[in-house]
Amino acid sequence: MSNALIIVDVQPDFCENGALPVTGGEMVASAIASDVESRRSHYAAIVTTQDWHIDPGEHFSSTPDFVDSWPVHCVAGTPGAELHPAIADLPVDAHFTKGRFTAAYSGFEAREMLAQAPKDDESGALLGDWLRAHGITSVDVVGLAADHCVRATALDAASQGFHTTVIAPLTAAVSPENMPHVHDELRAAGVTVLTLG
Repeated sequence: MSNALIIVDVQPDFCENGALPVTGGEMVASAIASDVESRRSHYAAIVTTQDWHIDPGEHFSSTPDFVDSWPVHCVAGTPGAELHPAIADLPVDAHFTKGRFTAAYSGFEAREMLAQAPKDDESGALLGDWLRAHGITSVDVVGLAADHCVRATALDAASQGFHTTVIAPLTAAVSPENMPHVHDELRAAGVTVLTLG
């Protein structure tokens, strides 16, 4: 199998002191960077996804329910939407952005960010198409947040036929108490969940 690592939404706005912080986000960013440094040869490709919001409609709310609506976060072109500094200099093969004009949780809704393209450009390849074009058959999924975008990305990866593994120690959740249920849901969909470092 040709394996890829998908680093989901490791952005300053999702880390401590960000607009929509996930407890443990900073630790996850550092842990992913260390893992890539030690296991880069394990992967045929490494890709990142980013929330990249311009006008995502009701996804942003001044009275968010933290299920379908959220405080303003990861506005395209702002520092909070960039890759976390621990991730930014990793040897990544492609970057994918999602959610410009709508809510988007799964990395498989994201399109490749093309060099020098305007921030509202949506002409890049979808993540799934890019992976298939590069001969990828298996993916490891890590990042933020475990119970939202990591979950959605892993479910879509499995539904698109990729052998999918979530490396749980390299994730952090908005609601950690819900993770046993999330892990059960992932396993039921055929996703492998690694819970040990």
